Amino acid sequence: MYLIKALTKKITLASSALLLILSALTPFHVSAKGDLTKQTPIEVKVVLGDKNNAMSFSPSTIEFETGKLYKLIIENQGPVKHYFSSDGFAQSVLTRKVQINNASNTPIAEIKGTIREVEVYPSFQAQWWFVPVKAGIFNDLRCSIKGHTEMGMKGTIIIK
Repeated sequence: MYLIKALTKKITLASSALLLILSALTPFHVSAKGDLTKQTPIEVKVVLGDKNNAMSFSPSTIEFETGKLYKLIIENQGPVKHYFSSDGFAQSVLTRKVQINNASNTPIAEIKGTIREVEVYPSFQAQWWFVPVKAGIFNDLRCSIKGHTEMGMKGTIIIK
């Protein structure tokens, strides 16, 4: 009996030592198939207005899938500022960041946290990086500047 206990103790010690050696040789980097930080973002572009001052989103219907990383490029091609605003959408995504670029498309600022709407000035763009986490159809996409929605600046966002 004494011999079995002594042998068991030696095996346990040897196993522990082997585990320590293996963990020291193995990098601490652990990756999972669903790791959202490893995804390449899917680019989707939405144009606000146009040079003739059209009050529109192009496309007016935008589709996304839950669990995928997106980079939504919101570009204002009109002569006045516009908003990209959808309460339903804002409550259904996990925002990684909103990135602001200058005229040369060089990032100049990032905003983190919960985003409700994005304002884009004429001839500029913003990039909204997010992961949809809740499916739904949101018919509340609009430009919240007075009169713009009524003139046709509205749309639908679908998250599958």
